[in-house]
Amino acid sequence: MKKTLFIKNALILTVSSLVLRFAGIIFKVWLASLIGSEGIGLYQLIFSVYMLVSTFASSGISTAVTRLIAEEAALGTKKGCVRILRRAVELTLIIAVLTLLAVFFGAEFIATEFLGDIRAVKALKILPFSLPFMGVSSCLRGYFIARRKAEPSAVAQITEQAVRIFAVVLLVKAFLSKGLEIACAAVMFGDFISEAIGLAVLYFSYLADKRKLNTLGGRADAPKGTLRRILHIAAPITSGRYLNTALRTAENLLVPKNLAKFPATGATALSQFGMIKGMALPILFFPSAILGSVSTLLIPEMSEAAAKERFSVVRSTTERIIKLTAVIGFIFSAIFFVGGEEIGNLIYGEESVGFLLKALAPIVPLMYLDSISDGILKGLDQQGFTFKNSVFDSTIRIILILIILPKSGLNGFLGIMYFSNFLTCFLNVGRLIKVSRAKLKTAQDILLPLISAFCISLLADTFLRIIPLKFELVYIIFLCLICLPLYVLMLFLFGTFKKDEIKGFLK
Repeated sequence: MKKTLFIKNALILTVSSLVLRFAGIIFKVWLASLIGSEGIGLYQLIFSVYMLVSTFASSGISTAVTRLIAEEAALGTKKGCVRILRRAVELTLIIAVLTLLAVFFGAEFIATEFLGDIRAVKALKILPFSLPFMGVSSCLRGYFIARRKAEPSAVAQITEQAVRIFAVVLLVKAFLSKGLEIACAAVMFGDFISEAIGLAVLYFSYLADKRKLNTLGGRADAPKGTLRRILHIAAPITSGRYLNTALRTAENLLVPKNLAKFPATGATALSQFGMIKGMALPILFFPSAILGSVSTLLIPEMSEAAAKERFSVVRSTTERIIKLTAVIGFIFSAIFFVGGEEIGNLIYGEESVGFLLKALAPIVPLMYLDSISDGILKGLDQQGFTFKNSVFDSTIRIILILIILPKSGLNGFLGIMYFSNFLTCFLNVGRLIKVSRAKLKTAQDILLPLISAFCISLLADTFLRIIPLKFELVYIIFLCLICLPLYVLMLFLFGTFKKDEIKGFLK
């Protein structure tokens, strides 16, 4: 029953994540066609601040809710579950309101001193009003993940994205003629509306589920010190994300400024920044939807297994997840490498985006492995390590940006991304293997899939180049239809995955 429930939730989160990411890419394509790469660059600067302040509203607390309610639900205390959620909501609302006031009254200072663009002021005054809704929503999502119920979060997120796109389309079309400043403010107002609607959907779902907690039966009294328990988990994660997001925000602000110092870049710095952060990276991360879903669902599973000292489950699950993430990353890395130009032209009509997809394709497996290992480590109470790791990485990136970008421009920034992703992946995966005592067969699990992915993709690309395909979409479809089945076949032929192992993974 539990296995079936996990698979069901994984499928729900995966499908919803794919829908959301696809809709997000379509939205970015539409937005780029209206405001151009410079407008996307300005939006990304504002969005960097948005990500920073949203971290203050939600990060860490959601993970704490998931872990604590998963433990509490297993022991069967309704009072304890409700108390955990209530304390988490109170905490996140206090932080969100304080952050809202700071950003609203400091908008002009942030725009002029940090962003270096006065056009961001109006958007900055609107964006913090989303924070209370976002913070409470994150707590409720943590609750539903702990309850092994993916539907409420999926429905809320899809509804939220649909409302966001609909609202932003109407608002941007209505106010675009007034300039990029008003257009970006309209986008932020659309986000505010969508966050409020998303919270409403989650809240009504919670009220319906809360009644089912009456069926739990366990200890009579809920444990005390709820706030202390939340802070024990949330504080390292939240502090890490506060500092890490602040450093990443500083990085995002420094990149266009230092790119502009490179003589060959000049006035196109903001456009190049927009193409990397707002166009190329969302496409590269699109195939990782399934991995993000699994990582989210594994937090309560790993916490429960570790609490019950079922170390063999932790070890075997870690081995299979790392292997699955690697093989998925390898094939999509190869596809982006050989077909990046066609994908960039198809989606954005920009050759520069295609170049960036091709240039960044080799680090796709590193990005995927880093992301999922970070999530699993938090489920194993290793949030302190991930905090130190992320701060170290961000600090190094900022130093390199200040030194390298004025001399090397865009190529220097791509080199920094390679170095950074290799470093964080090496540290996080290495720690995960050590903590879980996982064992991997390097040749069979890593090298053979890697070689197979690139050989198959290069051969498929060579074959398709011979055939006169006139449209990028036809090329991309045939590339995937050839590469993916052959790659799966090779994985089974080389023994990377076996039938019994697939069954074991599902268990």
